[in-house]
Parts: sequence; structure tokens; C-alpha cells
Amino acid sequence: MKKQESRLSRGELDSLCINTIRFLSIDAVEKANSGHPGMPMGAAPMGYVLWDRHLKHNPANPRWFDRDRFVLSAGHGSMLLYSLLYLTGYDLSIEEIQMFRQWGSKTPGHPERDLATGVETTTGPLGQGFGNAVGMAIAEAHIAAHYNRPGFRIIDHYTYGIVSDGDLMEGVSSEAASLAGHLELGKLILLYDNNHVSLSAGTPITFTEDRARRFEAYGWHTISIEDGNDIESIERALRAARGEKKRPSLILVNTHIGYGSPHKQDSFEAHGSPLGKEEVNLTKEKFGWPLTPLFHVPPQAIEHCRRAVERGADAEDEWKNRLCAYAGKYPECARDLERIMAGALPAGWDLDIPSFPPSAKGTKTRVASGQVMNAIAPRLPEMIGGSADLDPSTHTVLKKMGDFESPYEKGWKTEGAADGDWSYIGDNIHFGVREHAMGSILNGMSVHGGTIPYGATFLIFSDYMRPPIRLAAIMGTGVIYVFTHDSIGLGEDGTTHQPVEQLASLRAMPGIVVIRPCDANETAVAWRVAIETRDHPVALILTRQDVPTLDRSVYAPADGLRKGAYVLADAPAGAPDLVMIATGSEVSLIVAARDELQKEGVQARIVSMPSWELFEAQSRGYRDSVLPPHIRSRLAVEAGATQGWCRYVGDAGDVIGVDRFGASAPAEVMMEKYGFTVENVCARARALLEKGRG
Repeated sequence: MKKQESRLSRGELDSLCINTIRFLSIDAVEKANSGHPGMPMGAAPMGYVLWDRHLKHNPANPRWFDRDRFVLSAGHGSMLLYSLLYLTGYDLSIEEIQMFRQWGSKTPGHPERDLATGVETTTGPLGQGFGNAVGMAIAEAHIAAHYNRPGFRIIDHYTYGIVSDGDLMEGVSSEAASLAGHLELGKLILLYDNNHVSLSAGTPITFTEDRARRFEAYGWHTISIEDGNDIESIERALRAARGEKKRPSLILVNTHIGYGSPHKQDSFEAHGSPLGKEEVNLTKEKFGWPLTPLFHVPPQAIEHCRRAVERGADAEDEWKNRLCAYAGKYPECARDLERIMAGALPAGWDLDIPSFPPSAKGTKTRVASGQVMNAIAPRLPEMIGGSADLDPSTHTVLKKMGDFESPYEKGWKTEGAADGDWSYIGDNIHFGVREHAMGSILNGMSVHGGTIPYGATFLIFSDYMRPPIRLAAIMGTGVIYVFTHDSIGLGEDGTTHQPVEQLASLRAMPGIVVIRPCDANETAVAWRVAIETRDHPVALILTRQDVPTLDRSVYAPADGLRKGAYVLADAPAGAPDLVMIATGSEVSLIVAARDELQKEGVQARIVSMPSWELFEAQSRGYRDSVLPPHIRSRLAVEAGATQGWCRYVGDAGDVIGVDRFGASAPAEVMMEKYGFTVENVCARARALLEKGRG
């Protein structure tokens, strides 16, 4: 095998490997009769140079923590990534390549996070991978600042990516690029597949600004390459980008979509459809590639690419030796670093979480949340996040934990940091008014590992970040969302700021846990659940207004939140006439209504139901014990859309909710006008009982 390789010059070998990537991609798309061949054909040279000459990775251990991260933001070109993974020796067989886009394969139409095969993050919705890459670079900088020491750069890797015209058109990439430039993330390097073609036409009809100058204005280092097949220019550009310490780099590579296709090169027809058998054969003939067999892989190409396995093993072994020496000199740091790399929580992380005394006035759950966060953060160095310019309102600042900011101009260095390292040690990220980028950056931080990321905004603005929330749910990332100002109870800001359908919308999304705590103590338990949940995103839904802190010597313990719903107080002898269910700020309302109904001889069970998802995860026996099937008179109360509550109240029940938009008025007026009063709850409860008797 080595003799075969030695007969080729380096240039011939490089060309052979690049063409292998191209034709694996072409054949896979053709066999599936579905996919995007054009991007891999044009971007193969830049992908090859990056993976062959620069990317630090170990195909035998895709989870090696100090590996470089690679993000294919242009996820429609997934066969480029799969070809690179297969050729460099990851657990992705040629049979999986041949099963591209088929049921049960490891090669879906767009990359889906699977560390076992080397796919770092789920991409395809354009611009999301760009934001993920920024998040990964933030995570690397933060962890390095915490744990590197003089002579020991234990955390020292780059984040690379390939982005497309479509990625740069999407607004999320502008938000993320602006923040990355501001933060001076010098270890972020993106290659731009500048092929001037999108799905429906050439970019001259939609996308004509000077992209290099645009990114320079963001604070990026830019390099332009005229010929995307000039691998030596790509090599020099990557070296220059690695040498740029203070600015993220965008390498603009002029390429040809569908490169080599006689009739479809530079045409949008090569973007999202197979070339067709005749065009495939013509392209192969042009490159001197055998028409058969399909999925031809020259032995010289795979032999050369598979050298990544040996290089990767050597790199990881060298890192392990450094880690061992580091542990000898800094044992406590090493133990904690190994813990966060494993994703484990430290013993006693929650010891300082406060317990809140009963109070009729109570407190805002957003305020209680801030107190809990600040009790947790000193014991969790991996906890990092911020808000979309709303810290004073969301109460998500981690006090005395510092700001994650560019340290260069300020001259910040961590005490005891590794030689030449500047400090990104602060835990508070100021995302600015960039909800969409915040969401995608949080995903990147989470999939990088070693962080517990959170992001905060008003619940109404969760709509701005819905695409990355959905991707977080698909990937199962441990992102925590803090959504405050959760209902019409926010008051005077009015219709535009009062969420109505957002709770129902989030609950409709598979894979996310939504928690709306009723008081300060439920909020504390909700944070425990959020921190412990590392395989799903969690959304905490919190009030702007004060809510009473329940007396837990009278009512059931707040730890019942862990089961999603629990009996807060029952009828005497456990024989209720009806069940009243509520979430968040409306729990105190049904508590007061129960007391009034009891004066009339009506026995009501009250149920706090902060999380549908946690409740549905319980056994049928437990769910029936909370909501007995034989009690059909059920009333749900929540200041949000009523959609979905039918599953819990049934056809004999009722819901007090909000199925129209809000208005501008003081909170107490809003709640009264929309029927969230003790009088209305009691009236609806009586009507239910009357209906049941009829």
C-alpha cells in the first residue's frame, strides 16, 4: 500500500484524495436520488487541506476533549463531512456512505450530532452552525482560562467550520459574527465556500455586499483566495489564521458549485438535486475517474487519509502525558477539570441553595431564581451564561463572578495562567440584543462540553430563538433557558410583550422540559432539576410580579416539582368533589379559591403542575394518584393559551386561560379583566360541579 502511495507525487496524491471526496459525495447523492452534490464538489479541496494538515483530532476517540472542533454549518453539503469522516478512519463505514439519507443510517440528509461517528453538532438550518462555532470557541476560551497553568496549556484547541452563502445571508450569523469579533475569539477560524450560488439562483440577485469588508467591520481577520482549487493558498491562509491571536478569521474561498460537471458547474441545478447518471458519467470521464464500481476509493487515497488515526493517537497520548504531569503539580485543578470533562457534578454543588420562608407577599420567581443561581455558581465553575441585554430584569447576573469579555485591550490575565494566555475567566456573557445568536451559541457551548450554559430573555422573545431551541431539543443539549415576564401579569408593557401562546408552543416541542414554578421554593427545586438534566434543554418560566411563598408546613413540599405535578393540598379524607390544577402564579389563586369553596362545603384537591413533561415521565399509577380518573370535574387555571390542557381536564373539565392577546394596563387590572380572580375561579368550579350533577 505504501509502495502504491510512493509512486505518486504529493500533488498527485492530494488531487486523488480530493477527487475521492468529490466522487463519494456524487455517488451517494445519486444512489439516494436525493441530496446536495454541488457544495462537496466545490469545497472538497478546502475540506481536505483542513482535515489533512491542520485539524487536531483522533478518529479512534472522537470524544477526546482537547480535539479541535469542526462544524459544517453548510449542513446541506453533509456528504463532504461524511466522506472526510470515512476516509480519515472514524466509525463510519463505506456501507453507511452507501446508505446516505436512508432509514436507520448514520448518514442522514443533514448532519445530526453523533460523537461516536465524529459529528459535533446538528446543522442544516442555515446560520445555526455559525453560531454553534462561536459557542464552541467561547467554551474553549473559558475552560482554558479556568484550568491552564504556567507550562501547562491543557486546554488548547481551535474551532473550525465551513460556511456558505446561505449561512452568511441568515441574520443569526450576523448577530454571532458581531459578538465573536467583539470578544476577539482568535481561535475561531471559518472557511467560506464562496461559490456565488444559492438554491434558486446565483447570488448576484440577492447578495452583493462586500463580505470581506463586512466581516472586517465586525472585527474579523479576513483572507481572500481567488481559486478554491489552489490548496497551497488554502494552506497558507489557514496558517495565517492560526497565527492571528486577537481576531476570529474568515477565509473567503472562491469556489465553483458542482466543480467539474460539464453542464451543471456554477448552476443552481447542482445545489439540491442529483446530477443525473449521464452528467455523473461525463464528470467522471472529465476527471479520469472509473465509471464503475460506484463508491470507488483508490487504495492510495484511503491509505494517506487514514494516517489521521496514527497522528491522532500520538496527539492524544502526548496530551495525556501532559495531563498526568499537570495532575502531579496541580492535583485539585486536575480533578476538577477531569470532572467537568466527564460532565459530572461536584459533591455538594447545591448545599447553598436557600430555603424561602412563608410569605403572603412573597417574591417574584425571577428574583428567587437569581438568588438560587448565585448560590449555585460559586460551586460550579462550568456554569456560564447571560442574557440578551436584560440582566437587570431577568436577574441572571452571577455576582462577583466576572464578565466574559475580550481581555486584550484591558490587559487581563488570570493569576497563574499558562504562559501567554489572556483571561476569559468571567462567567457572565453579555450577549447584547441578540436572542437568536444567543440560542445557537448556547448550543455550541453545550456540545463542546465542559460547560453548563444558560441564556435569559423575556418569554415573549423566546420566539426570536426558537430555531436553536428546537435544535437543542433535537440534539439533547443541556442548555438552560431562563424566560421571565411570563404572562399578561407583566402589565403595562402591553400586548407586544405579554406572552400568550409561548408556553403552549414550547410544550409542543418534543425533547424540552418546560417548568413554570409557583413560588420561590419551587423555583429552587426547578434549578436543581435544570442543573441535573444534562441530556435535555430545560426552560424555566418565571414571573415579573410577586407571588406568595407557600407555607410548606401546611402544603406539600416543593420537591414534588420533580414529578411534574403533585397534590399541594387535598380534601379531607382524600375524597374531593373536584380537582383544581394550576401552574406558576396561578397556583396561589387556586389555593385561595379552595379556601372559599371549602366555606361552602365544596371539597377541592389542588394540584401544582409546574411541568407537563416531568409529569408525563411518571408512571401511570402516579399520574392517576394525582389526577384520579374517576374525578371528572377538573378545572385548570393558567395565564396562557388553553391549548393542550384538554389532556388533563378531559371532556368534562374546564380551563381558565388566555386565548386572545393582552393589553396595556397594571398587572392587577389585567388579571381581573381576564378572569384570574378568586371569584371567577370559584364560579367556574361551581359551574363544573353543577354540570357534573346534571
